[in-house]
Amino acid sequence: MKKRVVLALGGNALQKNGEATAEAQKKIAVEVGEMVAELSSRYEIIIAHGNGPQVGNILIHEETGATEKAPAMPLETAVAMSQGQIGYWLSQAISNAFIRRGKTPKVVTVVSQVVVDKNDPAFKDPTKPIGQFYSEKEALALSREKGWVVKEDAGRGYRRVVASPKPVDIVEKKSIVNLVEDGAIVIAAGGGGIPVYRTKVLRRIKGVDAVIDKDFAAEKLAELVKADIFVSVTAVPNAYILYGTPEQKALEKISAKEAEGYIKEGYFKAGSMLPKMEAATAFAKKNRIGIITDIENLEEALAGKAGTIILKKA
Repeated sequence: MKKRVVLALGGNALQKNGEATAEAQKKIAVEVGEMVAELSSRYEIIIAHGNGPQVGNILIHEETGATEKAPAMPLETAVAMSQGQIGYWLSQAISNAFIRRGKTPKVVTVVSQVVVDKNDPAFKDPTKPIGQFYSEKEALALSREKGWVVKEDAGRGYRRVVASPKPVDIVEKKSIVNLVEDGAIVIAAGGGGIPVYRTKVLRRIKGVDAVIDKDFAAEKLAELVKADIFVSVTAVPNAYILYGTPEQKALEKISAKEAEGYIKEGYFKAGSMLPKMEAATAFAKKNRIGIITDIENLEEALAGKAGTIILKKA
């Protein structure tokens, strides 16, 4: 039996050095395709991915090009657009990697809706900046016109901020499992998933403007599909404590309890390594394996020989 692995790729993984063209990002996707094709003989693979740079570009196009006849699409629809965009790049790259090896590819991108709680406290305190920068005057006008919450962002101008609620379910989970069991490599929960909630009375699904953290969504996906291993694939080979100082130390094989201790002591930055550590630790506590590493060390990390490996008991 192959072990089932969920790989969470950062949105910046496809946009190295700020290269935003489709061709530049497709070239980087080729590296992911080769890696997945190599690993597929030993693992069942599900890929989740971030979309920060890509959905930001989509929103800029939507906002700056909006007219009365062609109004801007809402955020949750922009997330869906980014899922199709990145899913296309990845599925094509993975398929071509299989074809180069003389194998028949079986790759599916699932446009995924991730359920959140409409009463999540995050909706009362939006903190996630999205889209372009505005002057104070422009931001206040947009706030009045569109009901946006806007905040000043690190001295660079004003931006729209939205809620970042925690994921509680994935609508397409059964379909994802069926595809994996049929031998497909599945790309799902892209960009943290399209945020939706269920209505109280009829349990219908409705979209909501929010941004779900990619690592939390990928961990929820790993939990729901009963994966054996969850990997947050990032830009560095390990998680570190005292990062960037002379005392910097790479974390290797640690227990979930140790990981929780480092998190509580504030060693990791919000929006950077913190959600990766929280997600990998949460998964490890379910008696599974959580890993943080980069693409170059992924194969060794899956074999337990590299990266930060978090176990329920190390």
